[in-house]
Amino acid sequence: MFKPVLVAFLFVMTSTIASEARPSRTSTAPECNVTMPCDFSYSQVRRERVSLDTRRTHLVMRGAVADAPTAVSEVNVSGTQIVGGRPSGCPRSFCGCGAALHVFGRIVPELNLAANWLRFPRTSPAPGMVAARRGHVFVLEQHLQGDMWMAYDANSGGRSTRIHARSLRGYTVVNPHAT
Repeated sequence: MFKPVLVAFLFVMTSTIASEARPSRTSTAPECNVTMPCDFSYSQVRRERVSLDTRRTHLVMRGAVADAPTAVSEVNVSGTQIVGGRPSGCPRSFCGCGAALHVFGRIVPELNLAANWLRFPRTSPAPGMVAARRGHVFVLEQHLQGDMWMAYDANSGGRSTRIHARSLRGYTVVNPHAT
């Protein structure tokens, strides 16, 4: 008699504990790190149709592709495309340096500090504009939806340069081409 009662009691206790369990956020997005914590407002996996014109434009600007076919494919917005590491000549914290190379084609030493990008005039988000805040900067490539943009993001974590979806929350959009 004691054994069935004990088994029933343990079953009730474990089922009660399991029903109060809450999901934990043990996995983080690859672009999250100590200096750029994520707010997880866009943590769900979404699929968007994105033109590959952005990547083609980037390669044509670098002289790598002359006549790449324009295609439309389905991309996982939460995924990333690693396009490089730390460019030679850039400091250890290289988001500003990488953005300057992408925008101007050369290293601009005073723009190595991300906060210095905030000296450019404010503007509306558009391809070729830069999203900046103290501590990080990235170049806007293509609008996805809402405040989500496909971005050229140097030093986006793990000493990598990525083209991936980024939110503009917390960033100021500036025009680096204005005088």
